[in-house]
Amino acid sequence: MPKVCNVLLVFPAILVATFFVLTRSLAAKALTRNHKLSTSQHALISIEPIDFRSSEDDADDGMSQINSVSELSDVQSTDWVFQALQSLGERYGCLTRYPNRSYRGNRVMTRYEFATGLNACLNRVNELITTASSDLVSEQDLLILQNLRQQFAGDLAILQGRVNPVEAKVAELQAHQFSTTTKLDGTVVIASVSVFAGDNARGQKINTTPILANRARLNFSTSFTGKDQLRTRLQATNSNALSGSSTFTPEGELRFSASTYSNGNKNNIDLDELSYTFLLGKNTKVVIDGHFGTADDFTDTVNSFLDGDGDSGALSNFGTHNPIYNLVAGSGIAVTHEFSDNAELTLGYLASESNDPSHKNGLFNGPYGAIGQLTIKLSENFTIGLTYVNSYNNDLTVGSNRANLHSALLSNSAVLPSEIASSPSRGTQTSSGNVILPTRTLEKLRGESLPTSTNSYGIEASYQINRRFVVGGWVGYTNTRIRSKLGGVIPPGELDIWNYALTLAFPDLGKKGSLGGIIVGMEPKVTDVSVSLRRLVGKDPMTSYHIETFYQYPVTDNIAITPGIIYLTAPDHNSRNAGDVLGVIRSTLTF
Repeated sequence: MPKVCNVLLVFPAILVATFFVLTRSLAAKALTRNHKLSTSQHALISIEPIDFRSSEDDADDGMSQINSVSELSDVQSTDWVFQALQSLGERYGCLTRYPNRSYRGNRVMTRYEFATGLNACLNRVNELITTASSDLVSEQDLLILQNLRQQFAGDLAILQGRVNPVEAKVAELQAHQFSTTTKLDGTVVIASVSVFAGDNARGQKINTTPILANRARLNFSTSFTGKDQLRTRLQATNSNALSGSSTFTPEGELRFSASTYSNGNKNNIDLDELSYTFLLGKNTKVVIDGHFGTADDFTDTVNSFLDGDGDSGALSNFGTHNPIYNLVAGSGIAVTHEFSDNAELTLGYLASESNDPSHKNGLFNGPYGAIGQLTIKLSENFTIGLTYVNSYNNDLTVGSNRANLHSALLSNSAVLPSEIASSPSRGTQTSSGNVILPTRTLEKLRGESLPTSTNSYGIEASYQINRRFVVGGWVGYTNTRIRSKLGGVIPPGELDIWNYALTLAFPDLGKKGSLGGIIVGMEPKVTDVSVSLRRLVGKDPMTSYHIETFYQYPVTDNIAITPGIIYLTAPDHNSRNAGDVLGVIRSTLTF
């Protein structure tokens, strides 16, 4: 009996020991089996990373339910979770606070800070798995991450709760990141102009009475997407063109004055420009001109310092840019494509009577100008432009009367009535060398448009030697053809017209924002004509040179004063006319 009792006492101890051994053995086998997981099974271990993009606190009503970080226990640098995350960060580059992509933290971290780093590593490992780069992640690291995620599940949930409102607000901002905006700016030009000496194109002493003229412009720039612009410009001016009231030649015309041979609008407010510009792809810009567009609205004239459209830069129309650009004006469309940072191509078509449905007018049957230009930037400081213009019933608007035959004949500005009466049956040239047509010819032309077409070619260049000295210039050639006999009034023929200029610009001369300028050149001149036109029209007998100098001085950020002088050596390219000296003081106010 005692032996039986002893056996009964020992048996439970043996049973417990046996159970302990079997449990350890099964656990070891399970652990071994887990370590034999293949790389292809990584996706089966769900680490469920959170796509966390910002750790910034964001004020929100729902945030009041989140525990403060101060209420959470800290993570010490000696804790194994800290060391495990640091090791993961160095292996997978998910903690990139330092240039060598290592995490050298050695201070106490809040659980919130630790969860932020853990989330970054979860996202990084998940990215490697989903991009078929799972062979870069070991099974041991996956197990560590899974363990860390379980221990910090609550903290990761807090992060997600803070990120969701931020992401919602970011999505809303991206969807409504731009609202339609209209900006207003304007310029006012007040100029005193006086001709000190010289003759007009009729060979008479020019009127030297000083005048005070003005031009005001209001520009409304509207954008609908942030990458487009609707431009509406209102203009009022009382400045008469010198060619229509004083010099009687487009040569020396001022840039801020009314159009050639015309007078100002007596300060009536007119719609002067209406255009819409937008991008078509990354490198293509489209400009739709609805009213009175010009070539320099969308084309690089390669004369940026002097081309200020009358508000700034050159005082004269000729000194602003190559006159062949003036052949393109009206309504139409233009496209500029940038092949690279150093080359762009511009194509444009504008019709000046596009709104008139009558015969020989409209978008394609009336006066038009078409331009193509390749602009090449040979270096940071050297740019050239190669320009071609085809036009119908448009003129250069500068130079001699002959060079603007279409406009000159319609305006009769180059004709003295007394001289016409003395030669009623045939055309002749007056003693001053002007274009004279017989009375019967003018009567037949009155109200009719002399049909002319032109092909023009230009080369423009600008070289900035240093930040305070720029050399530029251009050469332009125009071939004008008279296309119709107008019932035998004028025979068909051709005129060859040349112009050229050398420009010097001096930015920041004497004061930052100032500009000095010198232009020397020959305004458009008829150098040759067809045999059929030699007696009726003829070529310009002599050469007149355009010499202009100005100094633009900024009084304030919004006010600039520009005194300048323009000297025409032989007005209308006729040496029998005494040279004209024009003095100008232009005041420009911008806002």
